[in-house]
Amino acid sequence: MTQDLLDRRARLMGPNVPTFYETPVHIVRGQGVRLWDADGKAYIDCYNNVPHVGHCHPRVVAAIAQQSAELNTHTRYLHDGVLTYIERLTARLGHGLSQAIMVCTGSEANDIALRMAQAVTGKTGIIATDNTYHGNTTATSVLSTRRPPIGGYPPHVRLVPAPESLGTDGATPMQKAQDFANHVARAIAELETSGFGFSGLMLCPYFANEGFPVQSPGFLDPTVALVRAAGGLLLADEVQPGFGRMGTHFWGHEWLGFAPDVVTVGKPMANGYPVAAVLARPDVMAAFRGAFGYFNTFGGNPVAAAAALATLDVIDDEGLMENARVVGDYMQQRLSALRHPLLVDTRGHGFFMGAEFVQSDGKTPATDFTIAVVEAMVARGVLLNRIGRHGNTLKMRPPMPFAREDADIVVDALIDALAHTPIMKSA
Repeated sequence: MTQDLLDRRARLMGPNVPTFYETPVHIVRGQGVRLWDADGKAYIDCYNNVPHVGHCHPRVVAAIAQQSAELNTHTRYLHDGVLTYIERLTARLGHGLSQAIMVCTGSEANDIALRMAQAVTGKTGIIATDNTYHGNTTATSVLSTRRPPIGGYPPHVRLVPAPESLGTDGATPMQKAQDFANHVARAIAELETSGFGFSGLMLCPYFANEGFPVQSPGFLDPTVALVRAAGGLLLADEVQPGFGRMGTHFWGHEWLGFAPDVVTVGKPMANGYPVAAVLARPDVMAAFRGAFGYFNTFGGNPVAAAAALATLDVIDDEGLMENARVVGDYMQQRLSALRHPLLVDTRGHGFFMGAEFVQSDGKTPATDFTIAVVEAMVARGVLLNRIGRHGNTLKMRPPMPFAREDADIVVDALIDALAHTPIMKSA
């Protein structure tokens, strides 16, 4: 049956349509932090951040169904749902971020954020890290190194080395922070010299796609000073760390300790209903609205607003941010007790958990071994994945109702998987 589905996908969707895992999982049902496949096998979801408050949460489902039965249209008609949501969401932000454009995907949100930086500065140069992901539009895809764009990277883009946990030769946190800032300074100078100018720096405040290397609050301070001095904007992609996943803070930029000019949000904000947004100060929004004509047919529609409002309610009413802190701390403690010849680091914060593997030389990424561990965990009924420049870090990012007993099941399965996965040399 799996092969039949793969054949149909190839015939109907074309080649190279990605799936998770070497043997793709045919998921047919979800509830809370559990998923079930077509054969009835249950899995703990330790990876998906889209069902932020749990798969098929009844309050979100009910909100979608009720609003769908009443009205769904776009924002060229007046409706209070989208306005109520923007009021409630921006109330959780500081730094004057009080206005929003509602869209459907994080890619769209980040695309708008890039244009906001252009509108404010009158310049087009943009900086991101060299191991990130910010979306699938033409503008955002060139910030990603997963597949270099046809014709090469455009000259208005500069990708600076992402922070790393390993291989920094004993550098102090302050030295790491200054090193990152130095790379950004060079990129700013290159953009100004080349005539594009510097419009902004886009980053995830937890460097999630970079493998969330060990950083601490204040890491970005020297970089922020440089960006401000150069007149650029700070664009914070909160699609992964936002909405309480950090446990201690509702936003990643709060935890890191800087004031963004623009915040983008997406996947988790409506628990699977396609909703995203760009949040900005009024002066930034006015510059964008003056420079670009923009309308999104489905962005902020009444059903989207209802789903997003219900998701906020569940986060608060069920204490899910605190749950991320408490259970995340517990799971980090259990992970830190793991021992394996190739395991060199466990790290994370809140409901971001990772384990990095390198070969016996202490520096070569153990990518093939990490792939094998991921597959072994799927066989044991746990869905997780891998991340980082070389894909040698396990990435665990569960839905927010993930409980202590779920953490025990995952770590116990990982202990067993590590014990039974052959040590191999990566190609």
